Order: sequence, then structure tokens, then C-alpha cells
Amino acid sequence: MAKITYIEHNGTEHVVDVANGLTVMEGARDNNIPGIEADCGGACACSTCHVYVAEAWADKVPAKDPMEEDMLDFAWQPNPATSRLTCQIKVTDDLDGLVVRMPEKQI
Repeated sequence: MAKITYIEHNGTEHVVDVANGLTVMEGARDNNIPGIEADCGGACACSTCHVYVAEAWADKVPAKDPMEEDMLDFAWQPNPATSRLTCQIKVTDDLDGLVVRMPEKQI
């Protein structure tokens, strides 16, 4: 289990425990966190679960695969260093303390 902090664009923080094996997107969905729409349900077929991973965590989350890189092209104001699709980040104990910030909007 990992404690993950989701920060809405307006600064509202939501700190939740997310079970190992789920994705960061599923943690947001299961805890009714606003700002992560996840229209495709986690299939990496849209960019509506886009977040900015806190800089301190950018090198600690698993690397992006080519499909995620392609989908991030459709995200709202992607940042090459910190933008991620939460459906592609599997939760493990190593992610305990992860902080993600939502963009102003999802496309």
C-alpha cells in the first residue's frame, strides 16, 4: 500500500492509501478524486488521466513506454519531464509518498 497525494489544479490536496497492484488512476477513481477523468478506463487510449508528477518523484516512477509518450502529445500542456498518464503507473511500496498534480483541465 502506498500513500499518494493528489493535488487539484486549485491546490486542494487529497491524501489516500492506494493498494499495490492498482494504478495511480484507479486510486483516484476509487477515492472520487476530481480532476482525473480516465475516459478510456485505463487502456492508455486517451490522455484524460494526465498529471504532473512532483519533480522529486520524476526519476522514481517507472519509465514511460512509447504508447504513453504518444498519448501525452494529446494532453493539456504536457511537460516532458513530469507529465504522466496515471493509468500507466502501477502502485508499489516504492511509490509511498508519491505526489501528483492535476493540470488545469483534461482534454
